[in-house]
Amino acid sequence: MATGKRKVAKRRAATKTATRRKAPTRKMTGASERWSQRVTQHSDALDLADHVFARNDPRSIARSLKRSAEQSHRRKSSPYRSSLSMLTFYINRAGKTLPAARLRKLEQAKQELRRLFGRE
Repeated sequence: MATGKRKVAKRRAATKTATRRKAPTRKMTGASERWSQRVTQHSDALDLADHVFARNDPRSIARSLKRSAEQSHRRKSSPYRSSLSMLTFYINRAGKTLPAARLRKLEQAKQELRRLFGRE
């Protein structure tokens, strides 16, 4: 009896995956393709220094983000939260295209931000 139930369950699972359709991919054009770039450049929360995420020194990145967050009067949350949020946003949007060495530097910048804000 148990074998019959297993066969039915396998058959159901096979038909579910076989009938599942892939979502159509949407081709992005022009300005909508770079919306994340606009966010980092024109954020309401922070006025970032130019090319802050391209710097090689994690401490320099963290200090710049901290400075921007503390000087901003438009942010809605704490300076720590705003700066860490912007750094995480950049890392997530870069995704798989971000080289491993660059990702390590940005993750080190996160640790440095925690240290600068006394959140270790």
